[in-house]
Amino acid sequence: MKKVVLKLDLHDDKCRQKALKTASGLSGVDSISLDKDQKLTVTGDIDPVVAVRKLRKVCHTDIVSVGPAKEPEKKKEEPKKEEAKKPAEPKKDPPKETLVYHYPLACPTHYPPPPDYCTYGKIVQEDPPACVIC
Repeated sequence: MKKVVLKLDLHDDKCRQKALKTASGLSGVDSISLDKDQKLTVTGDIDPVVAVRKLRKVCHTDIVSVGPAKEPEKKKEEPKKEEAKKPAEPKKDPPKETLVYHYPLACPTHYPPPPDYCTYGKIVQEDPPACVIC
């Protein structure tokens, strides 16, 4: 979960609505809020670069801050004595995922065969039909 704060340059209500619609359409968005200072706060599993790229098509956008989302504090219960006696298991770090972007090729790798001009030629008739006017 990330909390991304963006500074938007909104001119009117129409631009504001477009920005909110664009931000809500991003994948992984949990919540959106817009302050009077024209700061848009987006919370969720999002990429800040993608969010800015989409919003810059609507209005001028700057990144103010990117950080972890604050989760609501949970009440801490006292650990039971039985659980404390158990030997601590070594913590295993989850495998880190690497992001791989697949870009489409600029030129296709397979070109269609050239047309066969012999089959596309005109068919010549010896006795063409007379001109018919309907």
